[in-house]
Amino acid sequence: MTPEDVLEREFGERLRESSSLAFRVAYGVLRHREDAEDVAQEAFVRAHRSIAQLRDRERFRAWLVRMTWRLAMDRRRMDQRRTMREMTVESEPGLTAEELASAQERAGRLWAAIDELPEKLRMAIVLASIEGHDVAEVGRLLDIPDGTVKSRLFLARQQLAEKLQCLANRT
Repeated sequence: MTPEDVLEREFGERLRESSSLAFRVAYGVLRHREDAEDVAQEAFVRAHRSIAQLRDRERFRAWLVRMTWRLAMDRRRMDQRRTMREMTVESEPGLTAEELASAQERAGRLWAAIDELPEKLRMAIVLASIEGHDVAEVGRLLDIPDGTVKSRLFLARQQLAEKLQCLANRT
């Protein structure tokens, strides 16, 4: 078996382990399924092209998350044709049209506030609070210590509370 074959097999294994992760990260940024799928696919293509340069293959997941995050942020910045992003509010039986509109408005305000966070804080809050990863997993994905994750989550929540409070006072 050639070194290229070994690398190809290893890439396939790592890809299977991380296939949904890239999509979830991209979706957390873009909140649009088709765009997230495109970004995840692009991340996989770039990872395949560059895996030979990755020194520590045990950090593949963190590397893929960072690559996907950057690609998603680039996509979002360049995507000026979409002025109204998808806002998902789960419908519950008995939810009136007014309640649904109110919930969509709150979700829109929350996402707008998240979008205004600095990238480091936004990545931490999306991975932990939206994707449901614990502090240790976020630390591994971002390749930062647990204490830094906790600090970023604290700052992100603090800034979100301030931004949302300001928005509530305006209405």
